[in-house]
Amino acid sequence: MSDFKGYWAIILGGSSGLGLASAKKLAAEGMNICIVHRDRKSNLPAFEKEVDTIKAHGVLVKTFNKDALNKQVREEICNEFPKHSVKVLLHSIAKGTLKTMHSQDDNILTKQDFEITIHAMAISWYEWVQTLLANNAFTPKARNLAFTSEGNIRVWPGYAAVSAAKSVLESLMRNMAVELAPLHITSNCIQAGTTDTPSFLAIPNSKKLAEMAKYRNPFNRLTNPNDVANAVLLMCKPEADWINGTVIKVDGGESLR
Repeated sequence: MSDFKGYWAIILGGSSGLGLASAKKLAAEGMNICIVHRDRKSNLPAFEKEVDTIKAHGVLVKTFNKDALNKQVREEICNEFPKHSVKVLLHSIAKGTLKTMHSQDDNILTKQDFEITIHAMAISWYEWVQTLLANNAFTPKARNLAFTSEGNIRVWPGYAAVSAAKSVLESLMRNMAVELAPLHITSNCIQAGTTDTPSFLAIPNSKKLAEMAKYRNPFNRLTNPNDVANAVLLMCKPEADWINGTVIKVDGGESLR
């Protein structure tokens, strides 16, 4: 716990799925947690129960049910943290358009759909990094992490905008890995295997995707959020200081075939 106690992890999109699982894992190791999320009122009671389980680890918890893509919101939240207190920034925002490029009802993917998705799922990561840098909020040897997916290279109808966003996300990661290295900040992406999360279920024909993933996976099961949270924890340990600018696959070998 001495590696993490007193430090903060900011998790963007952490009210469910991979982000929430990561928040729980880091809190169990003594890290304070800040979750920025966007949820309806009907979802808040369930989320508040999850927050209580995080607080049970004796850590501090901040939650903001606000738009992480809004500049003013971003600046207000970043101002909450003292200098050199943020050990981890984890980008887990899943806000994308799932339209196809051809549709009989003309509800097709547009330029604006691409712009909204790429901003939410890629460029917003860079914006949060820049605001935290401006506030001197990062600790030495801070971790700058984001979730990507195999959709960065594979094609599935309705996933084009998200796929484009993941490609931009990974490009940003590589460039931040080099340009932030003098500040002793590492940047990496974690590529989870097919995982049963709310964002995955929103993908058209997600049940078929899940069946295919189980067949492809050497362990014949889907990835679960805790598998991915374990990798987030590993990447935050001192032993991962020299991992920078890469995509870490956490999929049990699913992407091998």
